[in-house]
Amino acid sequence: MLTDVEIAQSTVMEPIKNVAEKIGLTEDDLELYGKYKAKISLETIKKVENNPDGKLILVTAINPTPAGEGKTTTMIGLSQALHQLGKKSIVAMREPSLGPCFGIKGGAAGGGYAQVVPMEDINLHFTGDIHAITSANNLIAAMLDNSIQQGNPLNIDTRQIVWKRVVDLNDRALRHIVVGLGGKPNGVPREDGFDISVASEVMGILCLSTSLEDLKARAARMIVAYNYDGEPVTVDDIHATGAVTLLLKDAIKPNLVQTLDHTPVFVHGGPFANIAHGCNSVMATKLAMKLGDYAITEAGFGADLGAEKFLDIKCRQAGLNPDAVVIVATVRALKMHGGINKKELGTENLEALKKGIGNLTKHIENIKKFGLPCIVAINAFPTDTEAELKLLDDMCKELNVEVSISEVWAKGGEGGIDLANKLLNILETEESHYAPIYSLDMPIDEKIKTIAKEIYGADDVVFTKKAANKIKKFTAQGLGDLPICVAKTQYSLSDDATLLGRPEGFKVTINDLIPNTGSGFLVAISGNIMRMPGLPKVPAANNMDIDEEGKITGLF
Repeated sequence: MLTDVEIAQSTVMEPIKNVAEKIGLTEDDLELYGKYKAKISLETIKKVENNPDGKLILVTAINPTPAGEGKTTTMIGLSQALHQLGKKSIVAMREPSLGPCFGIKGGAAGGGYAQVVPMEDINLHFTGDIHAITSANNLIAAMLDNSIQQGNPLNIDTRQIVWKRVVDLNDRALRHIVVGLGGKPNGVPREDGFDISVASEVMGILCLSTSLEDLKARAARMIVAYNYDGEPVTVDDIHATGAVTLLLKDAIKPNLVQTLDHTPVFVHGGPFANIAHGCNSVMATKLAMKLGDYAITEAGFGADLGAEKFLDIKCRQAGLNPDAVVIVATVRALKMHGGINKKELGTENLEALKKGIGNLTKHIENIKKFGLPCIVAINAFPTDTEAELKLLDDMCKELNVEVSISEVWAKGGEGGIDLANKLLNILETEESHYAPIYSLDMPIDEKIKTIAKEIYGADDVVFTKKAANKIKKFTAQGLGDLPICVAKTQYSLSDDATLLGRPEGFKVTINDLIPNTGSGFLVAISGNIMRMPGLPKVPAANNMDIDEEGKITGLF
């Protein structure tokens, strides 16, 4: 059996200018990065902004498990299937981070015969977007420390610096460090640390910006520290706004690539969903809607994190109105949510599946709370039995939800024809009544409680003293009308990663609140959220190599 990278390498790609022609773009609209990658110019984005909007479809999933769900693969295969049916379909997806790529996950450009290419480039340096974000973030850090070194005119309290440096790798040794050692010429000694680049708020503002001007305004108001009076110090206060925007002038432009069957794909931006809002850029999503009849996009992790933030933060800020949602699940993952060990997933177990289906049921209920029609896509595995698939189908029918068996990993677009046809029928027969789950004028604590109770199924929320004080502080500072971005584990509906399936009778604890004023939301911290991952005992990087002819192996 061919590996994903072998399948990708055996594909004959079309020149990207030919792919662009399919969606009405000419070579003048492109900024080429070789034959098979291009950025879309800002002039072109303005040129098409009055085009009618295509249908917007969100692909989300159940809570992730080690068994795998295949959300990105399903999204790509669905777009390929729509393309085969003669529909103008465009994917808008996130850029992979080097950290997970070299760590546990490996590549992130789909799988099997539902991939985006050139997958090696996409998974590695691509067009340099994440490098630009890293540089912009670290320029802010350098200018902040320089302001302190040069007489500290802003009266910055070095114990209240909240801006960290970043690197796009998993490197646990950098989580907590001391900088400024070696005497007066080397700066003021203080504790510091590194986050992974995709956890930077710079990634957040890039993905939520609607223009270069909007990006500049968002960069200006990012908080980097507090002074001795407890007042926020921003990027604008340290005079870094212009330089930061300059570093991001190309990164803000969406990247155009293609699937294995040459369906157009925009790959742009990628904040993590367990610590940020987990969606690709607004500009790429809007561009897909303006150039295609169907824009297929995804949000990170399960629907409790990614879809909730897509619907409550991204769509609200960007004025997007999604038309339908695809919820991806596998029989294997649902059995794992039902308490079965990964080694036993190949054996039929209807009791475990029935128990685990509760996780899927909750996500279906949640999507309906947003007023959106949905369909369940079962990512097929050879070990799925007829009885297990029938049980899933029966459960979904009870909830009045359509189900489709997706075989896009093995068959590409052909394996998603049934899913595509059923989705098209839903779009024709069911209306979207999209509305966020909470209003912005609700108090901060009530917004958090609404998310926890309505989306996670919690009985209540417990606020630590630190979190309660932050709520009072931010309300007094006029930040009470911002949406909420909950940072919690992705593995459970609760804030406890060990509570699989559909847990009940639990409370969610909020430890802290962080204002992301550039991104335009408050981050509510639940549990110990890792902003700088570490490598596993056997990193994926161990198996990667390149030969003298430039052929890459082991990437995915």
